[in-house]
Amino acid sequence: MNQKTRVVIGMSGGVDSSVVASRLLQQGYEVIGITMKLWPEACQNRVEEKCCGPQAVADARAVAQQLGIPHYVVDEQAQFQKQVMDYFVAEYRAGRTPNPCVLCNEGLKFGTLLDKARSLGAECVATGHYAILERGDRMLVRKGRDERKDQSYFLFSLNQRQLAHALFPMGGITKPETRAIAAQLGLKVATKEESQEICFVADDYRRFLRAAGVAEHAGDIVDAAGRVLGRHPGVEFFTIGQRRGLGIATGRPLYVVAIDAARNRVVVGDEAALASAECVVERCNWVSVTAPDRSREASVKIRSQHPGSAATLEPLDGGARVRVRFARPERAVTPGQAAVFYDGDLMLGGGWIAGTQPAETSKSPLA
Repeated sequence: MNQKTRVVIGMSGGVDSSVVASRLLQQGYEVIGITMKLWPEACQNRVEEKCCGPQAVADARAVAQQLGIPHYVVDEQAQFQKQVMDYFVAEYRAGRTPNPCVLCNEGLKFGTLLDKARSLGAECVATGHYAILERGDRMLVRKGRDERKDQSYFLFSLNQRQLAHALFPMGGITKPETRAIAAQLGLKVATKEESQEICFVADDYRRFLRAAGVAEHAGDIVDAAGRVLGRHPGVEFFTIGQRRGLGIATGRPLYVVAIDAARNRVVVGDEAALASAECVVERCNWVSVTAPDRSREASVKIRSQHPGSAATLEPLDGGARVRVRFARPERAVTPGQAAVFYDGDLMLGGGWIAGTQPAETSKSPLA
């Protein structure tokens, strides 16, 4: 790929994508900025300062004007509703905890945005992800240099075709360096606060679910033996590891340890009951390696801010599923979240947590 390549940058109005645009311009690329309009108007009114809201569009446009690059806004509300927001609600209804950022990357940023880029004659889509992409016979993804900002976790579902048309210019720098570059360039977004939450959820996801039509439907809160300890307003409003808001008093701390959507039950237990010896991961996508045909060691991240846990990966169904056996019991392994596999800083691939096995009964079959 030469430096005269035309590149589309997904501009979110934040400092990362703004610095991406300036860096690629300095390297001689022909740069086009595109901001995707993603949320329905009602959602925009609640969270307009987050990425892809009205203020973000205005900030992205201002940066594009300052850098002298063309900027377009494309309406992807229907696709975002279908691929991300509807999925978000459906996962909670099923008793799972969703990870919408992975779906947004796969379906929007490297799906519809990539298609738009190709229609404009661009070879690649560049984003502000803190991850390193190595090109060769196979595209390899590594953790970003800034461990605290590494976002390789959110890229595990991308396929080789998508990665072949991707650029991650931020992988080799840190967040403080990014802000320093933006300040040197005089970009208005240099000190803009970044969101750490789900972009379309203003504060409490439960409020979002209610606004999306999830009605309360009371059910039982039970212990592992099935004894009823209290009542709840709906399984959608609970997540694994939750302690607050249970509305029951037993004289000892209790946590949500399982969610039984089929029977509309929330299962609670003490902290020890949160420990899992293993889990099964489904719909696996192998990024930097081909699907393994035998067990191998890896570090497994079970949520984006998780440091990674030593584990053995046992491939099932030709690698479409994996049984993850943790070297030590892991706390609050949550169905619906992504489990992403690493060898050092190399992201091997990942999938979606489907089920767990409590530490005390780890010899029981899971799959």
